[in-house]
Amino acid sequence: MPRKPKRPCSYPGCPNLTDGRFCEEHAKLEAKRYERYDRDPATKRRYGRAWKRIRDSYAAAHPLCEVCLEKGVYTPTEEIHHIKPLSQGGTHDRDNLMALCKACHARIHAEHGDRWHNQ
Repeated sequence: MPRKPKRPCSYPGCPNLTDGRFCEEHAKLEAKRYERYDRDPATKRRYGRAWKRIRDSYAAAHPLCEVCLEKGVYTPTEEIHHIKPLSQGGTHDRDNLMALCKACHARIHAEHGDRWHNQ
């Protein structure tokens, strides 16, 4: 299947071509800017260093997407999903977590209608 042609980086004045929205150099800058100015402070508190350790250990124990695996498809884990969201009283307990690929994670959030208005 042919790939989409690369497009210019969305960072102002950057001539680099990329597959995503930003080139590698500016993706890091944009993520840093988002964390500092656009991300909700309450969300930042819930997803701190402890969450990163829990997420990494869960991903190591579950290297394949759990939804795809049920269908017999082997897709690597890219996201760790909370079955019951933290904003609704969920926790970081392992029984509330699910290993997913990006497509399954996006589909679950789209089905729940919380893709762009989480809180």
